[in-house]
Amino acid sequence: MDLEVKGVAASPRGQAELSSRGKKLSQGWKQATHGLRPADVPCLDLGKLGSSDEEDGDSYIPYSKRFPRIGPPDSSSTVSWGTPLQTPYAQHHQIQQLARKHCQKKMELSLEQKTIPENLPSPTDKYKLKYQQYEAEMKEGYKQYSQRTAEKKKNNAQSQESSQRTAEKKKNNAQSQESSRKTAHKKEDVAAERRKQTVVEQVMVDQLSRIRTRSALTENVLSNKLRFDGRILSRNGRDACRELIGFFFMYDTSLTVYEYRQFGKNRTNALPFIQKGVYSHQHGQRKGQQYDLSDFYVGANLTFLSCNLSLPESIKQNPILTLRVTNIDEAAMDILKTTSVGIKQDITQQEIDESRVFKVVQGILKEKLSKRGVRVVTGLGKYFRELDRKRDGAFSKAVFKRALTVFHLEVPEKDFESLWLILDDNCNDEVDYGEFTRAIIGEMNEYRKAFVRKAYMKLDFNKTGSIPMVDIRKCYCAKKHSRVLSGDATEEEIKSSFLETLEDACSNSGEVSYCEFEDYYEGLSIGIMNDEDFVNILRNAWGI
Repeated sequence: MDLEVKGVAASPRGQAELSSRGKKLSQGWKQATHGLRPADVPCLDLGKLGSSDEEDGDSYIPYSKRFPRIGPPDSSSTVSWGTPLQTPYAQHHQIQQLARKHCQKKMELSLEQKTIPENLPSPTDKYKLKYQQYEAEMKEGYKQYSQRTAEKKKNNAQSQESSQRTAEKKKNNAQSQESSRKTAHKKEDVAAERRKQTVVEQVMVDQLSRIRTRSALTENVLSNKLRFDGRILSRNGRDACRELIGFFFMYDTSLTVYEYRQFGKNRTNALPFIQKGVYSHQHGQRKGQQYDLSDFYVGANLTFLSCNLSLPESIKQNPILTLRVTNIDEAAMDILKTTSVGIKQDITQQEIDESRVFKVVQGILKEKLSKRGVRVVTGLGKYFRELDRKRDGAFSKAVFKRALTVFHLEVPEKDFESLWLILDDNCNDEVDYGEFTRAIIGEMNEYRKAFVRKAYMKLDFNKTGSIPMVDIRKCYCAKKHSRVLSGDATEEEIKSSFLETLEDACSNSGEVSYCEFEDYYEGLSIGIMNDEDFVNILRNAWGI
């Protein structure tokens, strides 16, 4: 080793190389050991450096073969500062690691101890004042921010509370409206029952006044009766909306019908409409047979010769007056059935056959009418009213066939002929339009009819038989329509659609007659299976 170093040092080139390398190492050492204590710095042994000639060849041979490894030591190996480093590379790397650790420790200490330089001058009054102003502004800003946050929370809480209160109010209003409507309906029902009771008392007085003796036996005989409600099957609004109350007496199988009339706001009275007497059927399969207890049920038709009765002229235009039974006293019916002998409600085979024909025809047209029932029924009504030159509502077979073709309601020829034979029982080749439409399309039940008449009578409070379209527009409400509640349509869209359909069905665009109003709801009823759904539509639209 000594010889090699001496040999290197002996040559001028070797001396210059050793000198330059020594300077570089000393500068690196100073930089790496800056801030280290002298005891921590290891000594350098320049005598263990390799020859420059061998380095020129970009190769390095360690001094001792006991340490053939080149590069920094493993993390697992330990190096003692008392032991000289084996290579300059290893020595330099170790120094860098120690310096890095020392700098890291100093930074940690400086972070832990926020030392203030001793020679830092104290702030002037100007900067103290600025700092105080800044501190006050920051405190005020934070105070305002806290207040705004608190106000926002308070406003949010108040808005939530107010929305809850609004929802509760809406719910309470809806409940109160529903309860008030139910109360109003109950009051109307009670008032209607009182009216009927008043009529019953008046009938008893009228009938007793026609009997010379007023014995208890006579009163008992007259009390053995059946009360029923009825309406006139008519396209005339004034006649169709008459409120009729009838009585069938069992002791002589006679009947009488009264009309409930209201004069002004407070005065009401029941007037005789059909005088007490024994009557028989004037139309249908039971023509000529006297009325008995089996003829009275909801939906039954009672026919009379209008010429033999004291009736208004509008009713006498039709030779046969037809009354539809809309309601009966069920309790009285049960009592009369148990006390009566030989009273049976027999259905003849002919009536069964007629019912079967009606069901077949209505079944053929059911699918066609389910999607466009309103347009078809209202269109048929308008079509026949325009053809009715005589104003009697009767048409020939050819007219009905042509009408079914126009509205795409074709019926097989065999079924049509069977239907016509049933309807044209007089064999005069004419059938009433109402009978024909009820046979081919069907008819809504009396429960639904009652609410249609109730809505119309509310609109036609003067009993004129027609309603101005302006009143229809004012009174119709689509707020609770199912499509409006679901968001599929607006109130204005539903209202416009209803008015457009109704105006198309009217012969006079400025007013709506009862038959036009009824036709609209007859068509609407075809697509609504549940009675309560249909009644709710009328209640929501007209407030009944």
